[in-house]
Amino acid sequence: MSGRGTMREVTKTAATTSADRSAVISLGLLGALAFLVSADARVMDPLLPVIAADFRTSIAGAGLVVTGYTIPYGLFQLLYGPLGDRAGKLRVMGAALAVFAVGTAACGLASSLPLLVFLRFLTGMTAAAIIPLTLAYIGDNYPYRDRQAAIGRYLTAIALGQILGTSLGGTVADVISWRSIFLAYGLASLALAAVFWRATRTESTTDPLTPTARGPLISVLPYRRLLRQPMPRRVLAAVFVEGFCFSGGFVYLGASLRDRFDLAYAAIGAILAGFGVGALIYSRAVPHLLGRLGERGLVLLGGSLVGTCLIGLATIDGWLPAIPLVVVTGIGFYAIHGTLQTKATELAPGARGTAVSAFAFCLFVGQGLGAAAFGRLVERTGYDTAFVVSGLTVAALAAVFATRVLRPSSVMT
Repeated sequence: MSGRGTMREVTKTAATTSADRSAVISLGLLGALAFLVSADARVMDPLLPVIAADFRTSIAGAGLVVTGYTIPYGLFQLLYGPLGDRAGKLRVMGAALAVFAVGTAACGLASSLPLLVFLRFLTGMTAAAIIPLTLAYIGDNYPYRDRQAAIGRYLTAIALGQILGTSLGGTVADVISWRSIFLAYGLASLALAAVFWRATRTESTTDPLTPTARGPLISVLPYRRLLRQPMPRRVLAAVFVEGFCFSGGFVYLGASLRDRFDLAYAAIGAILAGFGVGALIYSRAVPHLLGRLGERGLVLLGGSLVGTCLIGLATIDGWLPAIPLVVVTGIGFYAIHGTLQTKATELAPGARGTAVSAFAFCLFVGQGLGAAAFGRLVERTGYDTAFVVSGLTVAALAAVFATRVLRPSSVMT
């Protein structure tokens, strides 16, 4: 390695170490929280038939449990951002985590479907605080040149939660009971809540997110201020389109594999878990990719990978090629999304919670509307057309965002 390369690595290491030390809460603990929240969010995917049978209802009736979680998870994003900026992000996260832990454990004791729906509403409402405020917290504690690498490391925990949440939920339901998984998640969350609370109290460093400005804890004014600026509008529009176009098409991949190749649900779950594997690969490779490509090159690469792979998924003749295509799709998606997330943490340095919460809300709304729109497209033209449209639009989005928004000099060195 050249002297210049060695100096660059030493500088990066020193900056990252400095950032780690300045943070009250470590990335490891924050990642553990993200793992549990992500696993809890995905655990219902394989459990709906079991819950329907247990409460003697239909699959559609059991599906209310999913709706009861996802609606508050999306809507309460808008509450926690300004609240975290006003009251302190760590304080809000700690309170939300405690309620999340109790609510999750209580799900395992629910005696009726309406009670379970209510408890999932409660956990979705409180889970909404964890990941957006953590991203804002990372933005407060890591300089921009190190931030995307830190977020990439954080995404590792989210990806693991997504992978294991689905597979573990189904396995435990088959072997023991669906209730046991909620009790386990609840107890684990309670233990982490205690560790989190102690970490915020034993450190001499105060919460850097505690504000000095006066005003109401809950207000729409921070969002109005944010949307007056052109850059936030561009980033929020980009993540909305990303959620609409990518998730709208990709969400139907499992159904496509089932209809085209008559695969077992376990096999479909294993193939879809490859998306999380791609996220893991990205989280490990992002520091090197940024150093070589910069943000513009990374987004262009991600758009190319997603577009190529989704078109490939529309044209395969067997299910085996779907495995590498899904993995590479995960790499490409997070190359785009990770850059958007990093930009979101810089939109409003004095109100990062607000900016990241608006970002998460736009993503959530885009995903919901995209799933509905692409569902109609699937009904009218089939899965293949939906995948091609999804791939082309994501590639176009990446090209526009990279060339119109990101600066040519945005190489991380």
